[in-house]
Amino acid sequence: MKKSSVIYTTLLLAGSLAATTAVAADFSLGAGVLGSISPYRGGDNALYPMPMVTYESDNFYFRGLGGGYYLWNDGQNRLSVTALYSPLGFKPSDNDDVQMKQLDKRRGTLMAGLAYSHSASWGILRTSVVADTLGYSDGYLWDNTYLYRFELGDWSLTPGVGVTWSSERLNRYYFGISGKEASRSGLGAYSPDGDWSPYAELSTNYRINDSWSAWATGRYVRLADEVKESPMVDRSYTMVFGAGVSYRF
Repeated sequence: MKKSSVIYTTLLLAGSLAATTAVAADFSLGAGVLGSISPYRGGDNALYPMPMVTYESDNFYFRGLGGGYYLWNDGQNRLSVTALYSPLGFKPSDNDDVQMKQLDKRRGTLMAGLAYSHSASWGILRTSVVADTLGYSDGYLWDNTYLYRFELGDWSLTPGVGVTWSSERLNRYYFGISGKEASRSGLGAYSPDGDWSPYAELSTNYRINDSWSAWATGRYVRLADEVKESPMVDRSYTMVFGAGVSYRF
């Protein structure tokens, strides 16, 4: 399985799964697997190992592929400057489609911005805006989620729904086809605008004992119309899923 097919949902889910599935702890280590279903024509689905490192203090946090510094943290409200590595990318040589092999490479990048969450008895609201800091797409993502956590003895279950805005520049970099690419590949030139992608997610955690816990998480994303219409894409949805264990210190 090739990592190049992983799209932005991997970034968003991996960056948050530690917060929604791990037991409350200042520091924990773990390991798991993370996978995704590729939306690209001729793209392989991805499955790869992932270390899980979680650290939480009054000022700093680190979860999965990202971390941040709290500007405001009173327990109920958390506003932070955040940075996350995005494995999102497309590698033509790894693709099975002859026409897709003629397209340009799309690279992963470092995304950074602001994140805010509000916790109450009725659930958790979470929003974040992050932008490409390395200049590959110069695009940004705005993610909004509602979560509700159920406690069932040693089990916890956290379903959620949300929607992500992908900017025009991000969509054009990862799903657009330039005139030169169209001439080489025979695929139609395409220049998408920004658009919304709704999703549903579910995370669960099982407390094995005071130190160990097991977790599983997944997200189903309905691709934005601007993405689905790209000649690079041959499906209307994508999924990200993962499972693993964590040790609390």
